Amino acid sequence: MQAGLAGFALGFSLILAIGAQNAFVLRQGVRREHVLAVVLVCALSDAVLVAVGVSGFGALAEAVPGLERVMRYGGATFLLVYGARSFHAAWRGGAVLEASTGTGSLRRAVLTCLALTWLNPHVYLDTVVLLGSVSAQYEDRLGFGMGAVCASFVFFFALGFGARLLAPLFARPVSWRLLDVVVGALMWTIAAGLLFG
Repeated sequence: MQAGLAGFALGFSLILAIGAQNAFVLRQGVRREHVLAVVLVCALSDAVLVAVGVSGFGALAEAVPGLERVMRYGGATFLLVYGARSFHAAWRGGAVLEASTGTGSLRRAVLTCLALTWLNPHVYLDTVVLLGSVSAQYEDRLGFGMGAVCASFVFFFALGFGARLLAPLFARPVSWRLLDVVVGALMWTIAAGLLFG
């Protein structure tokens, strides 16, 4: 039980930071578009990565320095493109929240979510390397991993389905423009951190 609680606490604290993936989940939740699919993709992806880290792959990721560089530059490129799209959407404007009509396909939402998850080097560092190395301190590594996986499910479901409480705010086009600017700035900031940090 102690290992599970420690895994939950560490997993939750790592995932709590606002990032590209969380911003996308928030946006989908506010728009009420494919929320279940998006939160499941995020939570299940985290579960796979935590399982890989807890099972000992974290040591391999640290032992292959070239892997980190490829992940970093690939992730930065994706974030720069995604950020540019957000800035373009803010400049174009005109978006309003229409809960009854979706504007994006399920396929596009899932593919974007997969890219934001699997092309983000921070995800690997947090789940595979950090959680993997911390889990080695516990005799019950499985319990630690299960706690971290539970934290992912709790967080993503709360973020995705709780975002609809913000729906009245996003009934105005200016709110969408501000959200797009914030998301774009966030993406470019993370990309700059990956490239120059």
